[in-house]
Amino acid sequence: MSNSLLQKYNVPGPRYTSYPTVPYWQPTPPTAERWTELVNDTFAVTNQKEGISLYIHIPFCEKLCTYCGCNTRITINHKVERPYMNAVLKEWELYKKVLGTGKPIIRELHIGGGTPTFFSPEHLKEMITRLLDGCEVHPKAEFSFEAPPGNTTDEHLLALYEVGFRRISIGVQDFNPVVLETINRHQTYEQVKHLTEKARELGYMSVNYDIVYGLPKQKVFSMTQTIAKVIELRPDRIAFYSYAHVPWIKPGQRSFTEADLPDSAKKLAIYEACRSLLELAGYEDIGMDHFALPTDGLYRAFKEKRLHRNFMGYTDTQTALLIGLGTSAISDAWWGYVQNEKSVEAYYKRLENNELPFFKGHVLTREDLILRRHIQRIMCLFETSWFENQEQGEALYQGLGRLEEMEADGLIELTPYQLRVTENGRSFVRNVCMAFDARLWQNAPQTNLFSQTV
Repeated sequence: MSNSLLQKYNVPGPRYTSYPTVPYWQPTPPTAERWTELVNDTFAVTNQKEGISLYIHIPFCEKLCTYCGCNTRITINHKVERPYMNAVLKEWELYKKVLGTGKPIIRELHIGGGTPTFFSPEHLKEMITRLLDGCEVHPKAEFSFEAPPGNTTDEHLLALYEVGFRRISIGVQDFNPVVLETINRHQTYEQVKHLTEKARELGYMSVNYDIVYGLPKQKVFSMTQTIAKVIELRPDRIAFYSYAHVPWIKPGQRSFTEADLPDSAKKLAIYEACRSLLELAGYEDIGMDHFALPTDGLYRAFKEKRLHRNFMGYTDTQTALLIGLGTSAISDAWWGYVQNEKSVEAYYKRLENNELPFFKGHVLTREDLILRRHIQRIMCLFETSWFENQEQGEALYQGLGRLEEMEADGLIELTPYQLRVTENGRSFVRNVCMAFDARLWQNAPQTNLFSQTV
């Protein structure tokens, strides 16, 4: 990638885990009646065919990793575990009442955070066992959890394996001790190695590593050393994320300054050097910032054009209904979204009143649905088309009109009824999606909202 293209297209932009993106949701959330109607309708149509997805957010962490953009609660008080578990289970019971008499078929379950393994192995096992009571587990169900190396024990691995988990996502970020110290993350290569080997020994079928480029103090040489160690451990898939610097949202990121961060040219050099090493080692570039071995299900889903993207990231499992449980969790009923209260106290209060604890949301218009499908395809397949499915509209053609410069720069290829992102354009896939973001163009942000696209 040339520096001229980088300078032209490296602008603030959304990451498109949804469309519309959260800052552009309607100012007034749907009523509880409207939201439950959407959930019930989607469940009735899709549960028997594809099942549903569940996400559980555990916000607690014993210490703050200062680069983190997640919703967290810092505490060393583990007495918070049981009250929070009971609240999550109560929320699920409220949703089960919405779903009616049909037995939920669980196709996908993911625990994120925060630090999921802040909970004891016993509490995690109890929570999942109680949550699955009265449900049916799909024969091809995918259960996964995020595992920080510094506090995920062998007992955690075993407890979750015993209740059906077969995928693990290990938060590596970097192996360089200077970088880790700067972001207040204390873990070692030996811990990651042990966690990887123990998971495989127990029978986990897929190991993912989360790695972040663009962190403070990162340099090309040190990051390629990290990638070389990653290749030695051979995870099945790798999420190689660009660091999102948003100190106006996450004050913890003010513990270092922009001067500590690699500039855009150095950040790009880090990414391209590491991508070359991964590709030489047999990893395939799939989706945005994701790599997988050809033996992994995520790669097969990409090749078979069934890769899916939702609020949990990329998945080879496609469900129209995703129910998010816990503080800040987002639910997706395809025709609408809601997000839960972000503070633990507000979340508890809503549940004490027997209310679904969401505080914001959005019901998609017909135009939203058309654009959502195209953005989803671009993010997952690097291409989209609109003739066969008749998914056309004024906003689609306005978006195509904004892509002339990207086409001239060789980043996309356009035919009368198809768009394809070229190899050179993959680093700018967020920019391609932005062209179709009608709500962004109708109301350009006047303040900082998003991190840089590259």
